[in-house]
Amino acid sequence: MMNNKALTLLLLLLGSVGTATAQLLQPKPAFTRADSLRGSLTTPLRTCYDLNYYHLDVKLDPAKRFISGSNLFRFTAAQDFTRLQFDLFANLKVEKVLYQGQEVPFTREANAVFVTFPKPIAQGSRDEFKVYYSGNPTVAKKAPWDGGMVFTQDAKGKPWVATACQGTGASIWWPTKDQQADEVDSMLISVSVPNGLKDVSNGRLRKTTKLKGGYTRFDWAVRNPINNYDVALNVGNYQHFSGGTYAGEKGPLTVDYWVLPENLAKAKKQFADNVPPMLKSMENWFGPYPFYEDGYKLVDAPHLGMEHQSAVAYGNKYQNGYLGNDRSATGWGSKWDFIIIHESGHEWFGNNITTKDIADMWVHEGFTCYSEALFVESQFGKQAGQKYIHGQRRNIQNNGPIIGPYGVNQEGSGDMYDKGSNLLNMLRTVINDDAKWRQLLRGLSSTFYHQTVTGQQVIDYFNRESGRDLTKIFDQYLRHPSLPTLEIRFENNQVLARWVSDVKGFDMPVRMRLKGGEYQFIPLTTKFEPVKELAGATKENLEVDTFNYYIGVLVE
Repeated sequence: MMNNKALTLLLLLLGSVGTATAQLLQPKPAFTRADSLRGSLTTPLRTCYDLNYYHLDVKLDPAKRFISGSNLFRFTAAQDFTRLQFDLFANLKVEKVLYQGQEVPFTREANAVFVTFPKPIAQGSRDEFKVYYSGNPTVAKKAPWDGGMVFTQDAKGKPWVATACQGTGASIWWPTKDQQADEVDSMLISVSVPNGLKDVSNGRLRKTTKLKGGYTRFDWAVRNPINNYDVALNVGNYQHFSGGTYAGEKGPLTVDYWVLPENLAKAKKQFADNVPPMLKSMENWFGPYPFYEDGYKLVDAPHLGMEHQSAVAYGNKYQNGYLGNDRSATGWGSKWDFIIIHESGHEWFGNNITTKDIADMWVHEGFTCYSEALFVESQFGKQAGQKYIHGQRRNIQNNGPIIGPYGVNQEGSGDMYDKGSNLLNMLRTVINDDAKWRQLLRGLSSTFYHQTVTGQQVIDYFNRESGRDLTKIFDQYLRHPSLPTLEIRFENNQVLARWVSDVKGFDMPVRMRLKGGEYQFIPLTTKFEPVKELAGATKENLEVDTFNYYIGVLVE
C-alpha cells in the first residue's frame, strides 16, 4: 500500500543500497597468481585431462593429526600433452608421483603441482598416475566456514575427526584436480583408522579390513560423479542404524544414519521426524533423489553441517530451527531441522547440478535456500511457504553482487542465499503458473543431471523453458547489490509508473491493485507509462505486491 509506512520502508531500503554502493567503491581485493592457479578453469594444464576415477587411500593418525597415503588419478586425455597440473596445499608433502611404475618429475608453485611425463600422452587415450603424500593438514578453526580438518573428541574422550573444505578446496587435505568443472565419474575412498574407530565416507561401504599395527581400513565405493569438495572423511566411535527404505520416485532408496553413542536416542527421533518428509518434498519439487546407487546417509559431525554427497554431515544438535533459532523469524522455521533440510537440498543443487566456478555459487545456495520454503509449503501450505520466504529478507545485506569474479576461486555476496531465494520466488510470481513452475524446477534437475554448469546455462534454461526472457531480472538481482525501485507518479488524474534500475531496459511485470481488489500484472519498463489497468487509483488506495516482490517503491 502506498502510505507513509511504505515510504519509510523505501527510505530504509535506499539507505541499505547506499551503504552497498559505498562498499562497492572500496578497493577491490587483489587476486594473486595463486588464486588463478586454483581458480582458473581454462589453463591447458588442467583442461588437457578429463577425470574418470580416483582411488583415495589414506591413513589417519588422530593423535598426531597426521595423514598419509595416495591418490590414483585415472583419466582420459582431452588433447596431446606431456605436462599437467593437480593440486595439494603446500604444507602437505608430495612424496612421489608414479607413472607406469616409475617416478616422474614434478614441481610445485603455491598449492599447485606440475607433473612432467616421459613421453607425450595422446588425445583420447586412457591413462593413470598415482600421487603419494603426507603431512599435517590444515586444522579448521571455525568449520564449516573455514576449510580443513576438525580434530575433537566425543563425550567419552575418543577421537572424532571430520573434513570440511568447500570454498577453500579439497586439496587442503588430499591431492586432486581441485576445480568444480571436472567431476570424477566414480571413486573408491579407503580410509585406515585406529582400531575402535570407524570411518564414514561417501557412497556405500564395500568392505572392512583389519590391518597390522592396530588399524582398520574402510573402503567406500562411490558409483556416481562426485565433486571433490564433497569427498568426506568422518572418523569416530560411530554407531550405525538404518532409516529403512524410502519408496522414492526411482524405487527403493536406502537411508542410513551414523551417530555417536551418546546421540543415538535423540537421532532416532529427530531423523525419523525430518528425513522422510524432506525426501518427499525434494522429490516432488526437484525430481528423483540424484544418487540412488549410493544411498542417502546422515553422519554426526563435529561442525554444523555440510552437503557431502550421499553422506550429509549433521551438527545441529538434534533440535529444530538453525541451532534452535528460526532464521525467518516467522515461526515456520522452528518446526523442522534446518540442517537436515538445507544440507540435504544440496543433493539436488550443488551435488547433482554443480557450477563450474564458485563465482556461480548462487545456483547452489539460492536454489537450496529456496528449497527450505518449498519444504514449508509442502508441510504447511503455500501461504506458510511464502511467509517463510518473506521472512528470509531479514538476512539480506544488499552488500555486493551475488555473482563473484570468475577464474580466481572467489564466490559472490552471501546474499546468494536469501536474496537468491527471494529472486526465485519472484520468478514464480511472474510466471504465474504453479504447475509450470514445478515442471521448470524438475526439468532443471533432469536437464543438467550429474553435470557441471555455468550460471548462464541455468538462466538460459529458464528463458527457454518458461517462454519468457528473464535475463534482465536475473542480471539486476545477481549482478547488482541494489534493488530495482518502482517509481509511481500521479499526474492529471492518472497513474504513471516505471522501474529505476541498474540494468538498462529492465522490464519486470509487477502486481498492483486497488485496495480490496484483485492483483493485476502491470508490464512496466524504465520509461514512465500510464497504468491504464488501474483507473481510479490514488495514493491512498493503490497497493503494490511487496510481499512477493523484493523491490523498492517510491510514490511521488
